[in-house]
Amino acid sequence: MIDWLVAVIGPDDGSASTAQLCARAAILLPFGILCMRVAGRRTFSNLTPLDIFVAIVVGSNISRAMTGKAPLLPALAATLILVALHRLLAMATVRSNLLSRFVKGKPVVLVRDGVIDRRALTASHMSEDDLLEAIRMEQESGVHRVALATFERGGKVSVVPMEKS
Repeated sequence: MIDWLVAVIGPDDGSASTAQLCARAAILLPFGILCMRVAGRRTFSNLTPLDIFVAIVVGSNISRAMTGKAPLLPALAATLILVALHRLLAMATVRSNLLSRFVKGKPVVLVRDGVIDRRALTASHMSEDDLLEAIRMEQESGVHRVALATFERGGKVSVVPMEKS
């Protein structure tokens, strides 16, 4: 069985032929889809630092398996375990606020009633120019028009405009 598999996918020393790399690609495409289904859509939409980390490692593992720089089956097994653990952690964070805060962090209020919280801005490693850009990206003309701006756990600034009178 192993000899047949090595003949189809090639050796794991980076010297696989074009046909063998194509065979690896044919195996990795459904495997990648399986990983995305196991992990869930959120993982690959880059919402949290953990999600980004998992997406990078999965991509790296699949790349190394594709080029033969890592043994195919062990690389796929390790990748699937990582994705499954990420999924279990995501499910656990839904049930535990403490774990959720540890893994995802907590949102930080940067602007309240048109006033910038400079301490929160500094703690978030964000400049005032970054904040103003984020506010403009949300179609607001300035801080004075913002009721609430929050640096969310996923790294995006959400903006609630002041109510128009």
